[in-house]
Amino acid sequence: MKALAPGTVIFHRHRGYGVITHVNLLTGWISARFGSEARTLDLNLSSDDVQHADGEAIRFRRTPPERMPHARLMQMVRSLHQAGYQKLYLYSWPKPSGLHWRWHLFTGQRDWMQRPWREGWYGSGAEYNNNPVMGWGDSPGATTDELIHALARFDPQGLAQALGRDEDHTAWFAQVCDALLPGYMYSLDMEGRAGSGHEAPPVPVIAVRAGLAPYSGPAIGWPPGWAGLWTRAHVMPAPTVNLTGIPRLPETSD
Repeated sequence: MKALAPGTVIFHRHRGYGVITHVNLLTGWISARFGSEARTLDLNLSSDDVQHADGEAIRFRRTPPERMPHARLMQMVRSLHQAGYQKLYLYSWPKPSGLHWRWHLFTGQRDWMQRPWREGWYGSGAEYNNNPVMGWGDSPGATTDELIHALARFDPQGLAQALGRDEDHTAWFAQVCDALLPGYMYSLDMEGRAGSGHEAPPVPVIAVRAGLAPYSGPAIGWPPGWAGLWTRAHVMPAPTVNLTGIPRLPETSD
């Protein structure tokens, strides 16, 4: 859809041609002036059948928007896996506040804890709510193919490092996408989720938009390469924080 802004010429079925004077895309309302009328007319983009001057319909999305980009990223990663870029991994985990989930794409070695950081390859739902782009020159609402081409233009050297085979992870990721998309994403959060013995509980699943029912599909297992990490996380408790804010490990008896 073409951009909407003050000054855009529109067509209304009853008023004819007019010019937008104010746009509020949070609510879907615009103000427009038609012909020689002195007053502006308030129109709703969802119900008033407003069109661009060339006849293209202006459709305002009524469904709740995505509050985090993880589902779009999962679709992109799956497409790249199918194209031979199997050494591409998507890590996601919650912020300490629990309000938003971070995401991080990385390539090369499958090392979840020591993953390399590249500019534009990470972000969070908090940033996405205010500016719904990934950060590598993509546009809001870009399709999967558009995201891939934008990433290839932004960092071709980084994407080239994803070329290669990782069949175990690719199979795991495809099963996760089949189970979760388009409404849910996974969160690789180990802290506070210790299971019985050394057995890990299922991967947490979170909805990517408001209004969706809690996930009730098949349990999601942890990705390949997490077994040893989980054992170490279970044996070594997470550091605690004292009142001074300085991290310290739990005391152990001799």
